[in-house]
Amino acid sequence: MSKIKNITILGHASKGKTSLAEAMLNVAGATERIGRIADGNTVSDFDAEEKKRGVSISSSVLQFNYKDAKINAIDTPGLFDFALGPAEGMRAADTAIIVVSSRSGIAAGAEKAFKAATQKGKARIFVTTKMDDERADFYKAFNGLVAKFGTSVCPVVVPVISGGKVAGYYNMIEDKAYSYNGTKAAPANISHDDEGRFEAIKEVFNEAVAGADEELMEKYFEGEALTQEEKVKGLSIGLADGSIVPVFALSGLTGEGVDQLLSFIADCAPSPKSEYASNENDEPVEINVDASGALAAICFKTVADPFIGKLNFFKVIRGTLNQGTNVVNARTGDEERVGKLVTMLGAKQSDTKDVCLGDICAIAKLSTFKTGDTMCAPNNIVTLNRVDIPGASYSMAIAPEKKGDEEKVANAVNKLIEEDPSITFKSNTETHQTIISGLGEQHLDVALSKLKERYKVTAVLIQPRVAYRETISRKVECQGRHKKQSGGHGQFGDVFIEFEPCDSDELIFAERVVGGSVPKNFFPAVEKGLKESMERGVLAGYPMVGVKATLFDGSYHPVDSSEMSFKMAANIAFKNGIPNAGPVLLEPIITLNAICNDEAMGDIIGDINKRRGRVLGMNPTADGMQEIVAEVPQAEMTTFSTAMRQITQGRGSFTTEFARYERCPEQVTQKIIEEAANEE
Repeated sequence: MSKIKNITILGHASKGKTSLAEAMLNVAGATERIGRIADGNTVSDFDAEEKKRGVSISSSVLQFNYKDAKINAIDTPGLFDFALGPAEGMRAADTAIIVVSSRSGIAAGAEKAFKAATQKGKARIFVTTKMDDERADFYKAFNGLVAKFGTSVCPVVVPVISGGKVAGYYNMIEDKAYSYNGTKAAPANISHDDEGRFEAIKEVFNEAVAGADEELMEKYFEGEALTQEEKVKGLSIGLADGSIVPVFALSGLTGEGVDQLLSFIADCAPSPKSEYASNENDEPVEINVDASGALAAICFKTVADPFIGKLNFFKVIRGTLNQGTNVVNARTGDEERVGKLVTMLGAKQSDTKDVCLGDICAIAKLSTFKTGDTMCAPNNIVTLNRVDIPGASYSMAIAPEKKGDEEKVANAVNKLIEEDPSITFKSNTETHQTIISGLGEQHLDVALSKLKERYKVTAVLIQPRVAYRETISRKVECQGRHKKQSGGHGQFGDVFIEFEPCDSDELIFAERVVGGSVPKNFFPAVEKGLKESMERGVLAGYPMVGVKATLFDGSYHPVDSSEMSFKMAANIAFKNGIPNAGPVLLEPIITLNAICNDEAMGDIIGDINKRRGRVLGMNPTADGMQEIVAEVPQAEMTTFSTAMRQITQGRGSFTTEFARYERCPEQVTQKIIEEAANEE
């Protein structure tokens, strides 16, 4: 287990994560050449959608050996629309490799990754990529990291700048410079353009390493040089406890410097450690690092592809996972037999018989397991912490291109959700639409493409309808008279009803009939007729709320009156009276809690105001962000997730909750009435 290194590669989109993963595989001898995103031949981005779009859209597991270590690398997407990938990688890994471009510096994705890794207690390593670019500036990028994340940021491998160009890479641990021919490194004696700056950054390294251990600190203060073994010791301690965040300069595109990062991971990255879970009584229990203990493994990813079948990816937290053993799904209580175990290199599978503590594997054909589930021994049921699945924030109505394919669309979307639980799918019985929700426009666009390519189902996205309501604003009295003669018994019902506004989601029915002008046995029929009428208002056909109806007079015929007659009379009274009662349209108002950085706060408030929203207050959060609390009409919120992401550059987040219904402005009401009339 001490030789297993679980890492996840995180960062902003287009900063070199997949290129780094491909270079790692090549340097480790797992591939013959470095795959290129532009050529569509990467091991990591193997999905058809990824090749077509030229971006990562899901996490991929890359398992390979380097020196005497087994490295399980999880390459994750940088686009915020595919945030499930980083969440999966974070759950399985013990070390977060955060990629930053040495050309453009820190981006929002790197900030979010660092914050998430810190909260999860993961070891963190910064990699400044694209050192092959002539516009690269390592020291500018490094100073930006120190300014943002503090003095724990520690240079380990830095570029040697000679003649204004990167001539090699200096390894602080070995106190040695290397030049590169492709991915092959050779010791070199290279002079620096700025010796003073180089010496200063060496001092930063020595001070950080010495500060990780008391013995090393004493030696450092006494002026003695630290040995290579002592540097490795200090870095290992600091990396594990979070007091050191190493920085490596390299080029993922050419592979230069990648060997030094891999050597560091093999030597210094922490091994899997114990964690807490819940037992059957929902009490916290510690899951110790124990190879002989009862099995406990977390399902951190699921692939549900009609071509390669269903695969569940697991990390073993305790015990050993063997092929052919019986295991229990802690969520469902179902017992299953473990079939084929495989290790993964992108899409390539290799069979294995058992998986040791701390290691990662995929299992085919498990029927009950999904992302976040705990696999455990039948005699020791525990539930490990689940994957932090990001909440959907962008919703559209989905409809089949061909009428009658609704069931096919529903079945196909549910299969997608097995693989991507950040998608939600539900029917809105009120608006008669099926709503699909995800993390953004691109997320849902990819979902539609997968429906078409994988499941041969074509669907379209349309704007979701808003569930408006109608009510009245003043009291009226009116008569409803139903009289029909058609041979034999006729139909006769006559009612006088008073309609008035009230606070209620349903009709409030009352009566004050005197003298028996309407017999009591017809009261329920009158109420039923009014309730049915309330289902469709008179302005735009939306359900009515906030109406009290009082039956106060009427007349009947001893032979021709019936329940149906009085139900029809009530319906007529409704149609006669409600248009004169000042009918108004109500729109749903939601409470918005938006978290953003200080710089974006003014623009977010401006955007909320444009959406007819009202800002209720602002509060600073514990992590230095700002919380904006506002009330906004639901109809104006469809594109808010896109605007929020653009304004905050992906740093922000928000939640919404239904607050109440509120009267629509007149101009909005007229527009909705016109749209309803056109639909009819």
